[in-house]
Amino acid sequence: MNYIEASIDDLEQIIEMRLEYIASDQGAIKTEYIKAMKEKLPGYFTENIGKSIFVFVAKDNERIVSIVMLNIITKPSNPHFINGRVGEVLNVYTKKEYRKQGIASKLISMLLEFSKEKNLDYVELESTDEGYELYKKMGFKDSKSDYVYMKYEL
Repeated sequence: MNYIEASIDDLEQIIEMRLEYIASDQGAIKTEYIKAMKEKLPGYFTENIGKSIFVFVAKDNERIVSIVMLNIITKPSNPHFINGRVGEVLNVYTKKEYRKQGIASKLISMLLEFSKEKNLDYVELESTDEGYELYKKMGFKDSKSDYVYMKYEL
């Protein structure tokens, strides 16, 4: 198994893994959404990979079998993030036949080491029930907030 930071040369497989992750997380996806994502994702990754989004993968031969992404978000400094740089873990996904082998743990460890090198204040994620114990074991802690998560659909 080869553990690396992916590059734009891996674009096709990164998109494939992104779509597999979404399908496993959300169930069947409407064809029009798949088509739209396939149109939008190449531009997103071309513009952002290696700048604000960093992709760590495990390859078996040249095939990506596991992936984790780090989205770096910059914010004005405050007491909770003095450096004004935080990381958001996205798209943790391993193909079924490669699960329970420690592959995702290795990739998350790489991501966390990279985050320290980039001087991020913290790394956060939203966990599924399936991934919760893995993240706890790796040092992530439950986060409580006095704020209520909200969003405005455009």
